[in-house]
Amino acid sequence: MFQKVDYFFLIAAFASFVASVSLWFLVNRDYGVYVGLWVPSILILWVGVRVALLACATTKINRRN
Repeated sequence: MFQKVDYFFLIAAFASFVASVSLWFLVNRDYGVYVGLWVPSILILWVGVRVALLACATTKINRRN
């Protein structure tokens, strides 16, 4: 179900979440909020890549027929 590229996005989003929580509690809440905004951005980028890969695969299948 997941491709190799999916794991990179999930790891990046999880690392961003952990960094955000760490910054929130250990350094400064504003830094934690800023890094926390990266999580949805990474996940939206992941969706965009998945849609592009799906469109590419669909185009290849349609050309064969």
